[in-house]
Amino acid sequence: MKLSIISKIALFVSGIIMLGFFSYQTALVIGYANLTYNSALIGFASIVLFTPFFFIVVVEYVRKVRYKFQSIDDTLSAITKSNALVEFDERGTIISCNEIFCEVTGYTAEELVGQHHRIFMPTDTNEIDYDQFWYDLRKGKIKFGEFRRLNKKGEEFWIYGNYNPITNPYGEVYRILKIASDITAKKEIEFEVAKKNGYLEHAAKILRHDMHSGINTYIPRGLSSLKSRLTKDNIKDLKIESPLKMIQEGLIHTQKVYKGVKEFTNLVKKDTQLDKQEVDIKEILTSYLDSTSYKKQVIIKELGVLKVNEPLFCTAVDNLIRNGLKYNDSSTKYVSIYLENEDTLVVEDNGRGMTQEEFLTLSKPYERREKQQEKGTGLGLNICISILEEHGYKITAEKLELGTKLRIKLK
Repeated sequence: MKLSIISKIALFVSGIIMLGFFSYQTALVIGYANLTYNSALIGFASIVLFTPFFFIVVVEYVRKVRYKFQSIDDTLSAITKSNALVEFDERGTIISCNEIFCEVTGYTAEELVGQHHRIFMPTDTNEIDYDQFWYDLRKGKIKFGEFRRLNKKGEEFWIYGNYNPITNPYGEVYRILKIASDITAKKEIEFEVAKKNGYLEHAAKILRHDMHSGINTYIPRGLSSLKSRLTKDNIKDLKIESPLKMIQEGLIHTQKVYKGVKEFTNLVKKDTQLDKQEVDIKEILTSYLDSTSYKKQVIIKELGVLKVNEPLFCTAVDNLIRNGLKYNDSSTKYVSIYLENEDTLVVEDNGRGMTQEEFLTLSKPYERREKQQEKGTGLGLNICISILEEHGYKITAEKLELGTKLRIKLK
């Protein structure tokens, strides 16, 4: 415990006084000095001088000790107010617990004191592991992590807990303090997410394998077979030239969309990395937009060569294009795509305009503009940004006098 400079000086002075006093008393005892009135007076003066200096040290020491204990009490009080606390003996019998622990488990303190920790354990608990758990605690090993437990009603709940062995001066564990927090709600969300991820992975497998046959094999073969059986006169007489063209263009568009969705579902797999190739960006975007109804409203300038995942990159940029045309009240809607510099690709429209702050808000899942007339889930922009971030790109927005300028930072 550190003392102040004043206390250190006082301690030093009091030490000198006592050293002098004991030295003089020793001289009297061994006969180097004679016991006189003056010697008694010197001894009394030494004690009187010693007292105030020593008193300064004692007062500060006591004050610091009290402050230290008060600090410990305040810390324990703060922990008790926000966490579930329970104390066990070295064998796992409950000694005490706080109100939060009682609320989490559904028991009262009277019901818990004297009970063994085992009353919280699920029926499928591995006994060997459980015994090892308490053996390690008795040896002084700290245990922490997420634990599944049962409450009074036999219902499962989850806690994040720290089991802290407390030792006596001989190094023997005589108590175990457990500090825990209820994470049941968090675990339920995790289980729900895991379940939905399982559904998503299953859907992704169906899309990648089962739908592939229909979109890329059976329908193209069927269409090709149909066209081979029809002569130009048949097509003209039946007036099916336009429907056949629509089917052909629809199939091409569906195949492009399928490729993008397939690549996106591949990201569901753990530790998956994008399959990227160097491509001419203007060329792939032009090809992607060829089968769309809005291709004439998109101006694409030379964009150079980039290493991207073609289906996903086109899907992301297409989403930005459609948003620029959708949220646009101009009589001449358009979207222009160009390079602002070698590191920045720009998607600019002449629509309603969007600030960076609005862009960040709308980037969140299921967020839509206030008083928005157009239908939508609000997921498109969020997914678009995710695709670009998977490529290592960053996107920002700037509101123009007329429209929005979206900058995709490539490096």
